[in-house]
Amino acid sequence: MRPALMIAFATVLTVTAAPAQEVTVRVGNAPSIASGALLIAIERGYFREVGIKVVIDPLDSAANAIALLAQNQYQVIEGGIAAGYFNALERNLPITVAMSRVSTPLGHNMMLRADLKDQIKDIKQLKGRVIATNGPGSVSTYEIGKMLETAGLTMADVDVKLIPFAQYAIAFRNKAIDAALAIHPFTSQLRDLDLAVLFADSDALIEPRPITISVNMINTDWARRNPAVARNFYLAALRGARDYCQAYHGGAVRKDMIDLLVKSGTERRPEMLHQYTWPARDPNGRVAVASMLDMQAWYVRNKFVGTPAPAARVLDLSHIEAAAERLAPFVVENAGSKLPGCR
Repeated sequence: MRPALMIAFATVLTVTAAPAQEVTVRVGNAPSIASGALLIAIERGYFREVGIKVVIDPLDSAANAIALLAQNQYQVIEGGIAAGYFNALERNLPITVAMSRVSTPLGHNMMLRADLKDQIKDIKQLKGRVIATNGPGSVSTYEIGKMLETAGLTMADVDVKLIPFAQYAIAFRNKAIDAALAIHPFTSQLRDLDLAVLFADSDALIEPRPITISVNMINTDWARRNPAVARNFYLAALRGARDYCQAYHGGAVRKDMIDLLVKSGTERRPEMLHQYTWPARDPNGRVAVASMLDMQAWYVRNKFVGTPAPAARVLDLSHIEAAAERLAPFVVENAGSKLPGCR
């Protein structure tokens, strides 16, 4: 074993001696490929080593579970940043963002119906068109709004339809929508089925960058009462995030990660996980603060949120920063990977 690896291994061992009794932490999780980080951390015993038993409940969206997080029915939830989060802060509920889950590059794209590709060449021509998003006040709605603004348009200039991602293909096939903000694997599926074409790239158009669109949120009252458990939870979670990043870059853990994602039902088609690029995340759990504050400001401008919260209330990265200090610096195992993100 190389000295650097021995040091990294020793670092983990010295901080993960398991307490005698496990503490249960309930996590509400909106399934995503990025959920592989949590799954691998459980599978490899990272939480068990620090005396934590994680119980995962699948969520339709994190927005639907914010009240349950505030009531401490969940101690942690993972999912997209929606307007509902900022509304919860306005009501001073005991929650905050503690860790990033998906950050630039997102791989999100405004998809244009295939039969319109010769008629619509730029974003300003979307005026009056029907555009799908997966939920009211969702981060996808924010992305659509930010793209429209690059062409001088607003949400009022288009007809927004709320459609689940999984139903986009039907909507395009029936010509019920002209465009939609899609995420992987739906972006690639829509393209491969010749139902829609890539039209506008979130990563290229939305500022400020980098963008954080999915996060880990924590009940702050619970964390204050259980500081050691919260600290150890994020140590284990960060180890899982780093395994995810190694898999993202084609490292040795990739097969195990794909097997877990398929076994959990997060993605039932392993070929999709082998063929397409995954959502990126930060190996140190860092959240793009400017991006989050811009989201809040956009939601306020568009009447999804009332009064904006100060940055110190929007997120608290102390847990994840402490976890990063307890681990060796992250180094991509597959040095030949050219993929951006997860670095």
